[in-house]
Amino acid sequence: MERGRTAARQRDVDDLLSLYGVTDQAERDKLLELTREANIPGWWRRYSDILPRWLELYIGLEKAASIIRTYEVQFINGLMQTEDYARAVILISNAHAPAGEIDRRVSLRMERQGLLTQSGAPELWTVLDEAALRRPPCGAAMMHAQLRYLLELTDLPNVTLQIIPFRAGPHAASGGPFTILRFPEPDVPDVVYLEQLNSALYLDAPDDVTDYLTVMNQLCVQAATGAVSRDMLRAFLAQA
Repeated sequence: MERGRTAARQRDVDDLLSLYGVTDQAERDKLLELTREANIPGWWRRYSDILPRWLELYIGLEKAASIIRTYEVQFINGLMQTEDYARAVILISNAHAPAGEIDRRVSLRMERQGLLTQSGAPELWTVLDEAALRRPPCGAAMMHAQLRYLLELTDLPNVTLQIIPFRAGPHAASGGPFTILRFPEPDVPDVVYLEQLNSALYLDAPDDVTDYLTVMNQLCVQAATGAVSRDMLRAFLAQA
C-alpha cells in the first residue's frame, strides 16, 4: 500500500489515522476524501477487456509520475507515436486480432498521450536509438508524418528527445528498453519498468533503481543533444 501497488481502503486509512494519533476531524476528513478519490477507477478501466493487469498498473503509475525517462531501441515511445504508427506497431504482435480490438488498442494508446498536454503535465525525457528511425514499422508516408510529429512534440516545454546515433558506437543500455518513473511525493521511490513479451517487471529496490539511473545518465551523455537530435530528425525527414 505504501508503494502504491494496492489501493488503500477507507477502513484501513481510518484505522491508521487512529494508530498515528491523528485526532483532528478536519484532517481526518481530508485524508479520507483523498482515499475515496484514489479509489475512483481510472479512465483506462473501460479498456479492461484488452488491458492486461501488468499494463494497467503501468498506466496508473505513468499518470501519477512527475518525470518519465525512457530509452527505446526498436520503436518510438508510445507517448510519442502518431495514430498510424501506433496501429502499425500494434499489428505486429496482434496480427490476427479482430479489427475492433485493434481500434481499441490504438485508442488506448492515443488517450494515454493526453497527459503530455494536461495541466501539471509530467516531464518526458526520451532517449531514442537511431535504429528506431532507420527501421520503421510502416510505409514512407506514415514515417514522414511520425517524424514531423516528433519535431512538434519537442516544441513542448516538458518534452526532451535525444537520439543516439550509430556513430556513437556501443552504449550503456545493452539490456534493452526501459522506463524510469519518478513521482512528486518525496517518500515514493522511483520505479523502473521493464516490459516483456507477455508481462512486465517493476523494480523499486534502491540498488536496482540506482543502476538504471546510472545507465540513463550515461545514455544522455552519449546521445546527441536536443538541438542536434532535432537536426537529425529534419535530416531523416528529408530522406523519408
